[in-house]
Amino acid sequence: MPNTVPANTNDKRAALGRVALLLLASLVFTLLTGLVDGGIGVSPQRLLDQPLFLLANAWPGLLVASLLLVLTRRLVLSFGLVFLLQGLVYGVNALKVSNLGTPLMPADFRMVGQLRKGGAHLLGGYLPHSPWPYLALLAGVLAVIALWRYEPPLFARRTHGKRLAGGIALALGLASLFGGAQAWAKLYNGQKLWLEPWSASSTATHSGLISSLMMFHLQYGHGQRKADPDAAKQLIGRIDPALRERLQAASPSPGERPDIVVVQSESFFDPSIVKGYEHSDFTPNLKRLARHGSSGPLHVPTFGGGTIRTEFEVLTGLSLRYFDELQFPYLQMNNKVVPGLVRTLRSHGYETVAIHGNDPAFWNRNTAFKAIGFDRFVSQSAFPKGSPNDGMYMADSAMTDEIMAQLENAGPPQFLFAISIEAHGPYDTTPSDTAARDAIPVPDGITGKDKLELQNYLFHIGHADAELGRLAKLLAQRERPTLLLFYGDHLPALSNSYQIAGFVDDGDMLSEPGTWLLIDPRNPGKAEEQSLASWMLPGKLLEQAGIHDDAYFALTQVLAPELASLTRAPGAPQQEVDAAEQQTDREMASVAMLQLKGKLGKLLPASVQPTTTEVRYANGSDRMMEAAANGARQ
Repeated sequence: MPNTVPANTNDKRAALGRVALLLLASLVFTLLTGLVDGGIGVSPQRLLDQPLFLLANAWPGLLVASLLLVLTRRLVLSFGLVFLLQGLVYGVNALKVSNLGTPLMPADFRMVGQLRKGGAHLLGGYLPHSPWPYLALLAGVLAVIALWRYEPPLFARRTHGKRLAGGIALALGLASLFGGAQAWAKLYNGQKLWLEPWSASSTATHSGLISSLMMFHLQYGHGQRKADPDAAKQLIGRIDPALRERLQAASPSPGERPDIVVVQSESFFDPSIVKGYEHSDFTPNLKRLARHGSSGPLHVPTFGGGTIRTEFEVLTGLSLRYFDELQFPYLQMNNKVVPGLVRTLRSHGYETVAIHGNDPAFWNRNTAFKAIGFDRFVSQSAFPKGSPNDGMYMADSAMTDEIMAQLENAGPPQFLFAISIEAHGPYDTTPSDTAARDAIPVPDGITGKDKLELQNYLFHIGHADAELGRLAKLLAQRERPTLLLFYGDHLPALSNSYQIAGFVDDGDMLSEPGTWLLIDPRNPGKAEEQSLASWMLPGKLLEQAGIHDDAYFALTQVLAPELASLTRAPGAPQQEVDAAEQQTDREMASVAMLQLKGKLGKLLPASVQPTTTEVRYANGSDRMMEAAANGARQ
């Protein structure tokens, strides 16, 4: 019997079949995404009771796969390729969680641009050493190539404009999603899904990694809170007497300004805050010097990585707590002139030099340091040939040598900001003395890889502490007076060891403070202990140097006792804050925003009027260019 089914009926059946295949592929993709994610809120078994969580987590991938389907007409290829790329994101997330204890955040994707700027060597150290992940990736690439060649198209090439219309719609949807259109916030928000702004880890666990990335992107990735000048005035008025008292403080006896050396020591902290190390002596020089200077706990805005977050706070006196959009400030700043410690010292005639034994382009330091006001940046290529490494990076001893080489006994006072790198993770590389490393004891219960990483870290900070002692001794022998500020940028990412041993105060690793020390090596004083946040260090340093005419930095010192402990790493447990602290915190946010924009001065009490030369440098005249023109030593 001849086939009497109309052609249009066959076409409808074929179309329905294609739709069914697309829906099935989408369902499988959604379930597999939840399976790979591993979050309790998006596991496949939650499909029936909270399907929105699974769909939202898979939605960006579904949009990309659908667009590829329109372009290639191959169903398995499109969804398979997107799943492979999505798997790479999850793999990178697993590496970050393993090494730093925190999941991916939108700002982390800015690191892609750092791979060609000296970051490949540093970030490559965190890649897995096993060949299996790379073999799995190669197998996925080969599968994609095979599908491209052999998979039959799902539909015809010509669709009378339907492919074009569908492709445009999908492209616009993707552009609006990744561009941060707030319409998508109706789906990606804490009411529909699960969002804890203070805990990226909890959000990723409950809502899935992809959903958490979208929520943080949409909720916190655009714009900046607006400053409230009235709130700033209210705070300044309330602390006016104490602020004026600091501004009018008597400077030291007339004479030359002291040189200033600041050492930002990579991942340095005192291990005695960890259980099992309460009576340890891994930092004897730090403890010895602390008996003759100012020191104490240091609250910083990062954990395990993100050095430039602490660095930014120290150099500017601005708390990142008040700038949600600045996750990686040097990569996101657009300011050509950034006020802060460096420009204040330049206004007092200081030559300002940064020193770092790494590629100057990494973290965009070469550009950021010009905006911050450094005259010169001595980076890896300017160190003497043959400067030693220890482990993966340049030894702290080489940095000490370069600091002393840069200091002059004549000419203007100098400000040297040195950034160490020897103790940078990952901590599975072989140090210079494995016998000494292996002899380091570890708390009970820490074994295997965790033990090795902890021993490697302690070996390197032993060098950092020894170099602190050597540097202080050398500075004490100089003809000119010198102040030395030393601090750790964050705790190292030894998450498993912290969880096994715990901290003496039973605190969370994301909120545990590091340490800071400020001394005059030539004129030892009495011990003073004070808890500070990293953004309060420049005010403390300026006071010690006898510079009392910067009202903003004086303000940070007045507020230090009240606000210091509020600084902590993203994801740290939320802390209880009383009503008075909340008010001060809100008002300080406006003060900080106005300071960054250069609009705070008229609200602050006047003090010493700078000289003509000081005004010239305070307003951002680039002495880096002047030095080059005059043939100054680079």
